[in-house]
Amino acid sequence: MKAATEWNVYRTRFLVRARQLTEPLSFVDVLGREHRGDTGDYVVESSDGSRRIAPREIFEDIYVVMDEMDDQCSIIARRDMLDQSRRAPSRRALMA
Repeated sequence: MKAATEWNVYRTRFLVRARQLTEPLSFVDVLGREHRGDTGDYVVESSDGSRRIAPREIFEDIYVVMDEMDDQCSIIARRDMLDQSRRAPSRRALMA
């Protein structure tokens, strides 16, 4: 059997905020979905403000905590990329 494509390496695209539960928690989100978590699971907040509960084994397999320095570097890198995209190309770059 021949594989359709080669294996690729992936990473998650989005930054999330999360906290580990110290006791069981359940809640209903704005869409009416019920979420339940046990001690050790994580409450995960996405950039759009939505919250969900992720089982500890899955969360810790997917996410790596960013330290304060990583977070600052990420903010600076995004700002620099935005600044570069807004700048018009220089005359020298256009002539090259």
